[in-house]
Amino acid sequence: MGYERTDLVIDRLELLRIYGYGLCMGAADALPGVSGGTVALLLGFYGRLIAAVTALTPRRAVAVLGGYRSDRRDRARKALVEMDLQFLLPLGVGMVTSVVLIAGTVSALADSHPIALFGFFTGLIAASAIALGRSLEFASAKHVGAAVAGATLALLVAADIVQLPGGGRAVIFFAGAIAISAMILPGISGSLILILLGQYVFLSSELSAFVRAVGDLVGGGSLAAVTDPGATIVLFVAGGLVGLVTIARIVRAALASHRELTLVFLVSLIAGSIPAPLHNIGEAHAWTTETIALTAAWALFGAIALFALEYLVGGFDPE
Repeated sequence: MGYERTDLVIDRLELLRIYGYGLCMGAADALPGVSGGTVALLLGFYGRLIAAVTALTPRRAVAVLGGYRSDRRDRARKALVEMDLQFLLPLGVGMVTSVVLIAGTVSALADSHPIALFGFFTGLIAASAIALGRSLEFASAKHVGAAVAGATLALLVAADIVQLPGGGRAVIFFAGAIAISAMILPGISGSLILILLGQYVFLSSELSAFVRAVGDLVGGGSLAAVTDPGATIVLFVAGGLVGLVTIARIVRAALASHRELTLVFLVSLIAGSIPAPLHNIGEAHAWTTETIALTAAWALFGAIALFALEYLVGGFDPE
C-alpha cells in the first residue's frame, strides 16, 4: 500500500520557490537598475531577508560549529533556526545561478558590443533614479544637502577623481563589502556599485573565467586556470561577508533613524552614477556623432525597459 509524504513535497516546493526568489534577486543585482532589495520588497520576502541577514552573527556561527558535541547540539540547532539557513541557502544558490549566467553574457558583450551594453546600462540607471526619486521629498536644506552629497560623491568616483586607498586585492575586497551590502538594500543595485568603482567588467570576466575553468578541469584542464580567477572571487565574497555583518547594518540603522535623508542620499548616489558606464564606452570608441547616437538609442531602450518593468509591477519604492 502506497503513501505520500506531503510534508516533504511541501518542503521541496518551498525550496524551489525560494530558489526562484534568488534567481529574480540575483538577476536584478547583476544588472544596474532595479536592486535585489526592491525585488525582495515586490515579492514580499524583504522582512524575512533582513531578519535572516541580521541574524548572521559570530556568536550564532560559533554555536553552530560547536554542534559536533552532543551537549551543545540543542544550542546549535537553535542557532540554525534563528539564522534561517533553510531560507538563505536556496536563496543564495538562486542568486549565484543568476549572477553566473548574466556575468558570462556581460563579459562577452563588453568585448563585442560595448556601446549597446553600457548604453543600455546608462538608460537603466537614469530611469531607476527617476522612478525611485518620484516618491522622495526635498522638504528641507538637509534633504538638499544629502542629495548634493550623494550625487557629487558618485560623480567624483565615476570620474576617477576620488579613488579608493590601496589597489588590487584591497579594492576587490572593499568592492565586495559595498556591493553585496547594497544587494539587500531597496533602491540601489550591487552591480551599480561595481560599475561606479570600475570593477564590474573585471569581476564579471573573472567569474566567467572561473566557471569555465572549473568546467574544463573536469575534462583535464589546468588547475592554475581555476586558482587565478578563483582567488579573486574568494576575496570578493570574503569582502561581501564582512559587508553583510557591518556596512549593511550601518545603513539599516541609518534608515531606521534618518529614513528620508538616507533614502535621498542613496537615490542621489544612483543619479550621480548615470555617467559611470559611459567611461567604458569611451575606452573602446572615440566619441563621434555615430557613437553618441548609438549610445543614446541604447540608453533610451534601457530606460523604456525599466519604466515598462515599473509599470508591470505597479511602481518601485526605495523602502
